[in-house]
Amino acid sequence: MSRFLGQIRQAGYVVPDIEAAMDYWSRVLGVGPFFYNPRVPIRNYRYRGESYEPHNSVALANSGPLQVELIQCRNAVPSMYRDFTDAGHSGLQHVAYWTSDYDADLERLQAQGFKPVMSGEVGERGRFVYFDTHYHPGTVIELSEVAGPKGEMFRLIREASENWDGKDPVRPFPDLSKL
Repeated sequence: MSRFLGQIRQAGYVVPDIEAAMDYWSRVLGVGPFFYNPRVPIRNYRYRGESYEPHNSVALANSGPLQVELIQCRNAVPSMYRDFTDAGHSGLQHVAYWTSDYDADLERLQAQGFKPVMSGEVGERGRFVYFDTHYHPGTVIELSEVAGPKGEMFRLIREASENWDGKDPVRPFPDLSKL
């Protein structure tokens, strides 16, 4: 556990082929089921102060309390994911800390010198921000709001993994509007 931010709740992997990555993680490592969204709707997306329209595919599964996120960029929109792949990397790109008090934690981290680089929203009360922590690949820090529907979706994904028997390894994202 981080003495500054609590538990790392998610490990985010940027991959060149998300379908192959889901197959590997579920079949070889036994992690799943994966909940897959071929185009995650991100509102208010900003990278280095500019607005863009990203097209990212995302798959989420849990291994115990740790959520595994697989991400594939589907367009050339500037992002920290694209920076990672353009530098020749694939694999662990970030670790995420979850919060239900996003504004207070964001303010606290900025006061400690963390500089936001990329941010947006997924669903209601699903804000996220990635900080400029480029010490070496895989150490970018994300602060992710998990209140409301996004938090409920993450709970459902974790529960699906608890007694997963290997069947139906890839499933659609739960509908946030119905949570």
